[in-house]
Formats: sequence, C-alpha cells, structure tokens
Amino acid sequence: MSQFDVIYLGGGPAGYVGALRSAQLGQSVAVVEREGLGGTCVLWGCIPAKALLEAASIAQKVAKGAEFGVKAEQVTLDYGVAMKRSRQVSAQNSKGVEFLFKKNKITWLKGTGVLGANKSVKVTGADGKVETHTATKGVVIATGSRVKGLPQIGLELDRQLILSSDEALTLDKAPATIAVIGAGAVGCEFADVFNAFGSKVTILEVMNRILPVEDEDCSVELAKAFKKRGIEIITGAKLGTAKKGKANVTIPVEANGEKQEMTFDLVLVAAGRAPNVESIGAKEAGVQFTERGFIKITERFETTAKGIYAIGDVAGPPMLAHKGSREGHVVADILAGHAHHPVNYGNIPNATYCHPEVASIGLTEAQCKEKGLKYKVGKFPFSANGRARTSGETEGFVKVIKDERYGEILGAHICGAHATEMIHEFAVARENEYTVEEIDLAVHAHPTLSEAIAEAVLDSMGKMLHA
Repeated sequence: MSQFDVIYLGGGPAGYVGALRSAQLGQSVAVVEREGLGGTCVLWGCIPAKALLEAASIAQKVAKGAEFGVKAEQVTLDYGVAMKRSRQVSAQNSKGVEFLFKKNKITWLKGTGVLGANKSVKVTGADGKVETHTATKGVVIATGSRVKGLPQIGLELDRQLILSSDEALTLDKAPATIAVIGAGAVGCEFADVFNAFGSKVTILEVMNRILPVEDEDCSVELAKAFKKRGIEIITGAKLGTAKKGKANVTIPVEANGEKQEMTFDLVLVAAGRAPNVESIGAKEAGVQFTERGFIKITERFETTAKGIYAIGDVAGPPMLAHKGSREGHVVADILAGHAHHPVNYGNIPNATYCHPEVASIGLTEAQCKEKGLKYKVGKFPFSANGRARTSGETEGFVKVIKDERYGEILGAHICGAHATEMIHEFAVARENEYTVEEIDLAVHAHPTLSEAIAEAVLDSMGKMLHA
C-alpha cells in the first residue's frame, strides 16, 4: 500500500492534466491507467483521427494541384499508410505524457482501479497482482467514455463489418462503400476521411440536418460542400433492422417518404458515447448518478461520496477533451486549497475538423430566438477574403451574433479552412467580455483569414467593407 495526496482514476485529458497540475502545486500524485497514457483522445480519438484528416487534406489538395501549376501524375491513395502514420503520432503523444509524468514525479499505477473505502483505490495489474492505495485529499474519477453501437437495430459493434471510430483507426484500406451512422463531429470527420481516400460514403442521420448541435447555417454550408465532393447525405433517416451478410451489411432506410434497402461493405456507427462508470466500484462507494448515467457532482466536482470527485466525460456533457482538461486543472487547484476560477461552461468551443472545418462558441441563432434575445447577425464569406482566395479555400463564412443593445458577443460560428484555430479569438473575447466594437478596434493583419472575423464584426454593426 502506498499513500498519495491525490489519486486520479484514468489517464486521459481530464486525469493526466489534473495530475500534472496537482504535482505542480506540490502534491504527491498517482494515476491509475491500464492502457497508454493520454486516454481515448490521444490513443483512439482526437489525435489519430486528426492525423488521418491531415492525410485527407493532402489528398484533396493534390487533386486540385493543377490549378496551382503543380501537376502530380499517377497519384495513389493508401489508407493503410495514413493509418500507420496516425498510430505513430498517437504513440508519440502518449510517450510525451509519460515523459511529463516522470518529469513531475507522478506515479503511474498500471492496471484497473476499483474504488474502496476511505479514499482508497484497489489496483489490479496485468499480472493479476492487487495493490491498494489511499489518497489523503481525494480520489478523482476521470475514466472517460466509450463508443456505443446500436444493437436495437442489429448494429452491435462486431469490429469487422460494423465498426466504431476505434476500428476505423486501424483499417488497412478504405472500403469501396461505407455508411456513416450519425452526423455529429465524429461522423462528419470520418465521412471526410473515407471520401478523400476513395470510398463511396453515405451519411445516415436521424435529425433533419448534419452537425445538428451547430448553428444551422454551418450545417447547410458543410452539407453543400460534402455533396459537391460526392458524399451522399440522408437526413431524417429512420433505420430498420440491419442484416449482416458474409462481406456486407444491408440497412433498411426510410427518409422523405421513401423506403429503400442500402448495402455497404462497412458500417461506421458514430452515434454517441457512454460514460465509463461500470466496474469501478462507484455505486458501492456511494457515488450516485444522473438520469442520463453520468456521475452527479457539485460545482466543486464533489460526488455524493465523501472524498471522491469526478471530472471529464463521466461528469456530464459536453464530452470534449478540452472541457475535461479544464476541469482537471480546476479540481487540482481545489484539492490543493489553491485559488481558482470556476469552469465557464458557457464559453467552451466546439470544433469539427472535416473540410471545411466547423467551429463555434456560445449561442446559436436558434438558441437566441428561443431565449427571446434581441440580437443582430454579422456574416462575412471567405469567398471575399484575400487570403482564402490565395489558398483556394473559399468555402464557408464567419458569423457573429451580438446583443442588439450592448454589442455583447452572444455566439460565433465559423465554417471554413482553419476554423478550429480561428474560433479562439472569439473565446478570448467572450471570456474577457469584449464587445464587437473592441474586436473591430484590434487591427487584423492583411492578408489573413482572421480578417473575416473583423469583417463579420463590422457587418453586425452595419459597416462591412469588403462584401
């Protein structure tokens, strides 16, 4: 048995960031993690997926090379090579976290953890050996989430014909045809990747538009770009019970009053995630859950069990790596008795890394209407932006929603190249309560894509110059 100040159960973006911050504050820290450090984000999510998306971006640029005077002949696309590179990037990032643990003297308890009494954790290693460790200040649950199948309609993950994003990251080659079920961020990103590597992609989405949580203008713009590239999109789709063959899957689909049976080589289910709360002894330790299956927490991340805290995906939406990381930072401050700022859940950016990218922060226009807010919209197309024209990436726009009276930035939505980088100008502005006038006063370099932000802000004030 070893004793630490804090034990983190899970080494993903929430747990490992919390551990680093705790160590920085002089705490003795342990992290229980059975797989490589970095969690789903580093090993099976954000990092390897974005490496594949970068490969997809290169493939798309090569296809347009002739427009730039760069002619590439006999170009071949090899998903397997792109996949292997993505795994290498993933491993490199995981090793980076391991290095940071050593640098900060954080103990990695390799194995599976189960909560015990009096802030203890029982850790079972790969060799079956069991050790019990205690924390003087608290145990933090940061066990993340996992992919879900759709067994109710015959789409239970089998890792061969019916895949999750995990299996998609280890395929040796792109299939001839693939159905992507679910058009959230993950679904749209993989649709982009497989289309770029030659697959015939069909997106099946139960809602009436893709990226349903984003502003509708962004959904419409992305759908237009996808269709232009040959990606089939079926929204408002009702799926019947799937039938598995030896080498394909047939799915009955009803949409727009029409019924059809569609057959695919592979099916990728991207229809949500479930929190990892089973098998960690949470109920036995007195930890209670919400109706949706997340762990109940207070504003200080305390669970209903004394001395046990929860952060990241298990603590509720948004299920985003950067949200979990911020919670890890804050809970570490709390456990060390350090001054802290609470997490601003109203100012967490969304980012979808397909092409064109989509990023947002704050309220959508529909949400502003639901709240009865008086607002004005400013919008500027990338087709009128000089930098976008030079790169040939003119799809999309910047949209800002401001309070009509005071100019407060209620929400911002970007669809276009590098949107996921650009959104942070709005994140900083909103965190510091800047108005659209203050963004206008900041001089934006020319030519840059960020000038589109300045122009959208001007448009919200009725002063747009370049469109």
